[in-house]
Amino acid sequence: MTYLNLVNNVLRRLRETEVSSVQTTAYSKLIGDIVNDAKDLVENSWDWSALRTTLTITTTADVFNYALTGSQNSIKELNVLNDTSNFIMSYQTNNWFDEAYLIAEPRTGSPEYFTYNGVNADGDTLVDLYPKPDGVYSLRFNCALRNPDLSADDDKLKIPAMPVVHLAVALAARERGETGGTSTQEYFAMANKYLSDAIAQDAGRHPEETIFYTP
Repeated sequence: MTYLNLVNNVLRRLRETEVSSVQTTAYSKLIGDIVNDAKDLVENSWDWSALRTTLTITTTADVFNYALTGSQNSIKELNVLNDTSNFIMSYQTNNWFDEAYLIAEPRTGSPEYFTYNGVNADGDTLVDLYPKPDGVYSLRFNCALRNPDLSADDDKLKIPAMPVVHLAVALAARERGETGGTSTQEYFAMANKYLSDAIAQDAGRHPEETIFYTP
């Protein structure tokens, strides 16, 4: 569903006139902002299949700090693989890395550990690796990548649309102060039901992430 479709879906449910562009009126712009608020809330509620992607780092000898290009500091890593050496990498803390690089003599070799270390000038997440690479390695960061705000009329929503629409209606109804027959609490309850159903459906594709195993 496009940004314009989402905004018009919300406007209809509020008994307002549809628009030909999100930027048509001050109120449609407000609804556009509320749609983006709802999108962010729904995106952050689950690691949606549609948001899952792989970002790749190709190392260079003696360089241990790299940018996850395209991450825009909006990722949650699911796992990290050293695809060249064929093993899963492990997270370590910044303190652990400080000790490994600044107190001890750092090892070189195939990277086994990673940690996050700020963002670069482009807004992409920076990661440190250990041991310090001694050559070219391909590292795969499998992650859920949250999307930037919708802005153009034809920008498409990647996650399920109905939870976003109904949460936006609830937020807009609360902002307006009257709903023409349905209480704000009912709108939020309906939005939560759409969200829980959408998560349950998507979670069926990743059952291992919703099952707790005891050792």
